[in-house]
Amino acid sequence: MIRESKRWIPIILFALTIGSCTAVIERLLITKIDSSLPEAKRVKTFKRNGTITILSTNGVVIQKLGASSREKVAPGEMPLLIKNAFIAAEDRRFYKHKGVDLWGISRALLTNIRQRAVQEGGSTITQQLARIVFLNQNRTFKRKLKEAALAYKLERQLNKDEIIEQYLNNVYLGSGAYGIADAAWIYFSKSPALLTLEEAALIAGLPPAPSLYSPLVNPDLAIQRRAIVLARMNRDGYVSKSELYKAINSPLRLKPADPKYFNSSAPFFTSWIIQQLPQFITPEQIEIGGLEIHTSLNLKWQQQAQQIIREQSQEDLEGAIVSIQPKTGLIRVLVGGKDFNSNQFNRATQALRSPGSTFKLFPFAAAISSGLKPDDIIIDTPRCWDGYCPKNFGNKYMGKVSIADALKNSSNTVAVQLLHQVGFDKVISIANKLGVGNSQKLGSYYPLAIGAYEQTLLNMTSAYAGVVNRGLYQKPTPFKEIRGPGQALLWSKRINGKKGIRALDIKTADTMNWMLQRVVQSGTGIAASLEDRPVAGKTGTSEGNRDLWFIGSIPQLTTGVWFGYDNNNKTTGGSGSAAATWKRFMTKISKDFEVIPFPKKPLR
Repeated sequence: MIRESKRWIPIILFALTIGSCTAVIERLLITKIDSSLPEAKRVKTFKRNGTITILSTNGVVIQKLGASSREKVAPGEMPLLIKNAFIAAEDRRFYKHKGVDLWGISRALLTNIRQRAVQEGGSTITQQLARIVFLNQNRTFKRKLKEAALAYKLERQLNKDEIIEQYLNNVYLGSGAYGIADAAWIYFSKSPALLTLEEAALIAGLPPAPSLYSPLVNPDLAIQRRAIVLARMNRDGYVSKSELYKAINSPLRLKPADPKYFNSSAPFFTSWIIQQLPQFITPEQIEIGGLEIHTSLNLKWQQQAQQIIREQSQEDLEGAIVSIQPKTGLIRVLVGGKDFNSNQFNRATQALRSPGSTFKLFPFAAAISSGLKPDDIIIDTPRCWDGYCPKNFGNKYMGKVSIADALKNSSNTVAVQLLHQVGFDKVISIANKLGVGNSQKLGSYYPLAIGAYEQTLLNMTSAYAGVVNRGLYQKPTPFKEIRGPGQALLWSKRINGKKGIRALDIKTADTMNWMLQRVVQSGTGIAASLEDRPVAGKTGTSEGNRDLWFIGSIPQLTTGVWFGYDNNNKTTGGSGSAAATWKRFMTKISKDFEVIPFPKKPLR
């Protein structure tokens, strides 16, 4: 007996050795295959190609573009009803297999042979998730093998709840719905947690042919498909017979809605930044997508500005508002009209309009920069320069007047006289350094001094912001940073942004801000004065009151307001209405800013 037992020892040792070697080889093969496959954790940060998410300065979604999930269910919060419905419909052995269900494939093959049609698919939920995240829809043997390998890897590195939650958050469900949260909203205007049994079953029936089975496209087919899913849920013990019959006989109670974030909450702003995007990242990066654009927009201020422009622009009158942070050039508000849906023309960035007296900033700044002082006396009287004979508003002239008072009362003749005194090159150079007249060139003609050359509201507002920033001009930008797939940093203002341009020396800028404060305290801009803090600004009215402007600043923010008609008709108002609108807007948001003074008027 002992001799017989000893004969088995080598056999047992050999078997153990073979088994151990097999296990080691299997582990090495799995490790080798795994190393050639993408990391499973990528499913948690997955974004489809071509998608763009635009975020406000505090991370609120403004708009989502492309084939993206507009909303997702948070981890651990996926309703059990929805999981059960999809498991019954798509992968009844989901909790039993390890990524690929050979039994399920065999069953589906037999069913399809009997029915002489493709009635069931063999892909598991895990395989479908692998296909969505890592692969394409090509029906090739190589792709199917890779899909299976990825499914096994997902099952090894993620638990079942993580897999089904990621699948339900990303599967395409027809009519522009990517994921269960989108589908619940688009078809029923609900959150997933509020879906009824028949609603969950209808959505669970969509993955095999989402465009065909969509209830918005083929309601009868959708109801038939719903009945199949409900029957499977009953077969697998998820619903009772009575629940089954009640749900099958329920009518299709659709309540369609647009996908969340499909429409921008700041459409003039978002349409403009999409146009600007190729200046910051490559066409290839845009095409690949998965982009998160972190913008400078304060969405709360933007919505208040939109409301004010709508209310202040009666009938065909149009309006625009731009707010810029002087120290950074970041655009905090950009409203290009009162109704984007009816007219997409952006009056903040595209409209070239006569800036009127807001342009006087440049000849007055050139005069101060050239050594003239605010208290220096100049003669305000009717005059002509090379045949050009400007007139003051109401034909009122002040005679001997200080430069500061001439700006406060917006004298046209003094502005032209200063231009003549310091020269065209000096004025144009300062305007260019402050971002004005670079794309639309300024000519050496005397009407230049009072706004004869058309400019955009964005450029004029950024020029005033440069003066508020003590003469250091920051080019306006809506971008803080741009991130790509996997949160890779593609562009950052902090890292890639250009340095500011010294347009005016500090003393000149401080002097101009002091003079612009007097415009609001007791001059043409008095309608913009705020009770609790200083304001520096300038009104502007083009010939015939066709354009009404006010550009004003507190130390932390510069805001420009414009009103006019797209057909260039005369308005019935004056620039005081633009100043009053500026005040109305700033009154709403001023509580977000500490009260601080402008730098004191320098001693020269």
